[in-house]
Amino acid sequence: MSTEFHKLLFEISEALVTEELAALKFLSLEHVPRRKLEAIHEPKAFLEVLQEKDMIGAGNLFFLKELLYRIHRIDLLTAQLGSSREEMERELRGRARVSPYRQLLYGIAEDLTSEDVRSVKFLLQKQLPKTKLQENASMLQLFLEMEINGIIKEDNLTMLKDILQRFRADIKKKIDAYEEKKRENYSREEVRYPVSVSVHPEEKGAAKQHGKIYKMKNIPHGYCLILNNHIFRNPRYNREGTLQDGEAVKRVFKWLQFETIEYMDLEGKKIYETIKEYSKKDHRNMDCFVCFIFSHGEKDKIKGVDDECVNIEDLVSCFTGTNCPSLAGKPKVFIIQACQGSVRHPSVAVESDCSGPLEVDASPLTSIPDKADILIGMATVEDYLSYRSRKTGSVYIQSLCEKMELLCPQREDLQAILTEVNNEVAKRELEGAKQMPKITSTLLKKLVFEVPQ
Repeated sequence: MSTEFHKLLFEISEALVTEELAALKFLSLEHVPRRKLEAIHEPKAFLEVLQEKDMIGAGNLFFLKELLYRIHRIDLLTAQLGSSREEMERELRGRARVSPYRQLLYGIAEDLTSEDVRSVKFLLQKQLPKTKLQENASMLQLFLEMEINGIIKEDNLTMLKDILQRFRADIKKKIDAYEEKKRENYSREEVRYPVSVSVHPEEKGAAKQHGKIYKMKNIPHGYCLILNNHIFRNPRYNREGTLQDGEAVKRVFKWLQFETIEYMDLEGKKIYETIKEYSKKDHRNMDCFVCFIFSHGEKDKIKGVDDECVNIEDLVSCFTGTNCPSLAGKPKVFIIQACQGSVRHPSVAVESDCSGPLEVDASPLTSIPDKADILIGMATVEDYLSYRSRKTGSVYIQSLCEKMELLCPQREDLQAILTEVNNEVAKRELEGAKQMPKITSTLLKKLVFEVPQ
């Protein structure tokens, strides 16, 4: 990393005081684990952690700019980062990385006087241990303890409102306004993104009236990256049938006018490096990014052919708006065929619906990072096996490709297609067990793939 960048971070860290560091840590809680933040006691270490998490870099200073703007260090924003209050206010519209919830709490902490904080501590005596209510405890520290003890959370600020109503009704109104806006946004999304019921091409106009659709105007629409692990260092783990999955995906996404690239037999480190490489590409003339990962795995992880694991959250996080700005506001899709555990899903069906020898992989991810425009389709829910035929490929991927070929011409959106896949796979009997795929999505619009005429 460049000397100039290190010098910039050094100068910023030297200008920050203890209270500002506490504020920066509080505002970063959605992006850096609490335990890691608690171990940080000086600004340089905090900025180093942001680098480790790829939240900031030599060509990626947006999150740092936002943090300095939030703590009112406009002097550093201007002198060191060449931005201004007005520019940040424009840039933050729709791009803020600090959640509205954390912005609200930080704003409340700033508005409370020392006497107000003492009142809060007095009213929390039955809820928090005395050791957490000492004289030198700041309001931000109190908020952290309240979160840890489940007294407040993003969708429940009732107790905080009750406390503030007693002596700062003006601030209580700020929480009311936050909750009202949250309700309005939720209602707007319900109206704006209903479940697709249109299955005929002539109903295209009606679909647009009922839900916004991501633009698909460029050719190619984007990269379809396939990471396909077939031959492992230990031959007993070779994944026969996965070549058929790769061929099926290439057939479908070349038809859908994606630039389709397949990488075979990657080590754990190389999986991450390849994903990272594609996140750094210029996607400005692309509409979308799609990534398929076929391998063995365990909970929250994908295995390389060297049996080394890579965290799925680390892979997905490469494509946040901050880390891949040229895809900000555009859909990012990850489809993962791997196991997430070793438990066979119990069956309540009586019919057998599969033929040929079946093997198991393992499936990933309990949750995705809280970022917009990302969809993850997983072969199975947590703790369970997923199945792959040595002759015809995996149950999940083959079903997905078949459904896409059938339903994309009918303008079904991807989430609806994946729901159909869930339904089909869940019905099948797999050597006396079941498989239940999973969809996790923060898409803000419908993702409808354009079929060439």
